[in-house]
Amino acid sequence: MSNPIASRIRLAGVMAAFIYPVITAYLYLLGPVTAGWEMWQRTIVLVPMMVLTIVFAVSPAINRYFGRFIAGIRRAG
Repeated sequence: MSNPIASRIRLAGVMAAFIYPVITAYLYLLGPVTAGWEMWQRTIVLVPMMVLTIVFAVSPAINRYFGRFIAGIRRAG
């Protein structure tokens, strides 16, 4: 059985690697549209977009492609 702290650290690293380009792209896309808005107004638009992206795209992809790595399970053979 894998160390749960090590698994959480691996999950955090993989999640950050997936989320960074997504949030950067969203900020570039929203920048021109929200140029005159207050910070709280920008965040109220950005947060639902990020939550939906994480729940329906990023997290399932991480579980599918990196689940064994995160869990610390080595391939047999």
